Amino acid sequence: MHAICGLLLRDADAAHGLHAMLAALAPYGADTAEWTEGSVSLGARAARIEGDATGPTLCCDRDAGLAVAAVARLDDRDALCAALSIPHTERAALVDGDLILRAYLRWGEACPNHLLGDYAFAVWNGHTRTLFCTRDHIGARPFYFAETAQGIVFASAVEGVLAAPGVSDALDEATVAQYLTGLSLLSTTRTFFDSVRKLPPGHTLTVGCDPLRQGNAASRLPIRLERYWRPEAVPRARSASDDGYAEEFLALYSRAVRDRLGPDPVGVHLSGGLDSSSIAVLAARELRRQGRPSPLAFSWLPELGAAAPAPTHAKEYALIDAVCAQEGLQVFHRALSAADFVAILRRDGAYPGIHVHPNEEVVQRGAEDRGVRVLLSGWGGDEGASFNGRGHLEHLLLSGRWGKLVGEYRAGGTGPRQVLGCVLNLAFPGLMLDLRRLRRGKPRRARSGMLDPAFRRRTKPRPEPVPRYPDVRRSQVRLLQFPHLSVRIEGWAASGTRRGIEYRYPLLDRRLLEFALGLPPAQFRRGRWSRWLMRHALRTVLPPEVCWHASKADPGRFASMRDAFFGAVPAIREELAGAAPSRAGYVDMARLLESLDGDRLRAEPQIASGIGAALQFLDWGADGANDGATVVR
Repeated sequence: MHAICGLLLRDADAAHGLHAMLAALAPYGADTAEWTEGSVSLGARAARIEGDATGPTLCCDRDAGLAVAAVARLDDRDALCAALSIPHTERAALVDGDLILRAYLRWGEACPNHLLGDYAFAVWNGHTRTLFCTRDHIGARPFYFAETAQGIVFASAVEGVLAAPGVSDALDEATVAQYLTGLSLLSTTRTFFDSVRKLPPGHTLTVGCDPLRQGNAASRLPIRLERYWRPEAVPRARSASDDGYAEEFLALYSRAVRDRLGPDPVGVHLSGGLDSSSIAVLAARELRRQGRPSPLAFSWLPELGAAAPAPTHAKEYALIDAVCAQEGLQVFHRALSAADFVAILRRDGAYPGIHVHPNEEVVQRGAEDRGVRVLLSGWGGDEGASFNGRGHLEHLLLSGRWGKLVGEYRAGGTGPRQVLGCVLNLAFPGLMLDLRRLRRGKPRRARSGMLDPAFRRRTKPRPEPVPRYPDVRRSQVRLLQFPHLSVRIEGWAASGTRRGIEYRYPLLDRRLLEFALGLPPAQFRRGRWSRWLMRHALRTVLPPEVCWHASKADPGRFASMRDAFFGAVPAIREELAGAAPSRAGYVDMARLLESLDGDRLRAEPQIASGIGAALQFLDWGADGANDGATVVR
């Protein structure tokens, strides 16, 4: 739906490289815009949407010597316009790129501190000869870059960077090894390609272009990477009563949902959990207030038809039905088929758009077929407002507040197992990680993945971070900085954009996150209830059975996905046995083919994740399908 790209080269023709990058970004929209000044070029691709101020923009101010390429959706535009002294009569006509340009004019490289919303943009300052790039606090908009002998290139999609002159598509073998051993692509900076990096969320990148150094081919352009959003520095919330905190939270939450609705048709994820259900309810009520149709709801559960759900799955359906009945919503279910799984696994897993949950593929197709342009997701709630209070008991132990710990025990929120877990987590965090894997059926030996033995000997996966949860605040900060958030967001952004769908995450709103980070620990854990603030604030918003449902388990979704994967195995094995994929040298193909056996998978389900990672990485599809993306290598 939209993308940006650009180059800053020492002494080459940047326009030629820009054309190649824009060609690689063709799946993101038919309309293009270009701006070039000597060795600097900026470009944008867009699917034209009438009245849309939030898509990609290319703006310039010749008097100020500025040009901006932006993919942005800014919140609280009126407050920003007021701070920029923009008259009311001019505000409606300004796209978000115009506001970014004016914000840079006013605050320079400090402008991200004054912007709310989802964005990635680059500003060329012709007076100072610098390229300034930044990404929003949580990374809702992707931004990739590469250094070359001639300068620096960037794009909002990996394939755009790879298409630029001088950028190698050689794989980063340490990242490959990490992925194939079951650690996923957990990095805020690295990609599968050795030359392509990610700008971390909440950071800025400034590149200087000193004309006195341009003739020195041996020197690279000076690059400065700085972090501007620091969740650990968020001030504590003012002291308030439970009702006071709940009232402030609900006002911020409602605003975050309202700001993300926009003018386009809206869909919502609906799992029956606190996060997705509350977003669905708040969105439905705001759309009704605006006189617009209710959002379409999409579930990862398969459609039941006339059959009753299995007893272990009935609760999942009942929670979704309760939300739909209360708000008059229509929910769409569709089972993930074996053919769906084969198509997903045949794509090239080195590209972020492929790293989407298999069930979300089905949701995207359903949303696209029904004209949905915006999907609201509850992703990120567990790290923010609906945090479960992890670290609270550890803090009570470390601070010697044992009386409070006894009170938690008597209130029913803590048992001997939880206390023992706190002690072990503080003393031996690595041991607790292994114990959790064992409980999930993933012993360490099963996490060796499908690495080829020779490849294993010449490389070494990067170590997996060991989680530590000494208190609530530091646990939240660690989770917000952990790569799982940005990795999923980047994958969903890439795959959704190609279908004309934009994901938005109300619970990752900066205002809401900073409010949650400032709360006292007791707002997240109270007696037997975790996620206390959400439950207390939403008790009059959600159906009671949803608000006070304690479990996050969703066996119905996993059963559907498992059945589809097992059904896909015979076709996958037959195709792989016929010819070796181009990346077979990284994978133990004999072990992989041996593992592609339905009976063995049912007996050892813990090996399925390693098999899936190997299959996606191999790029074994005969047509090289990449979800419609044009891949330039």
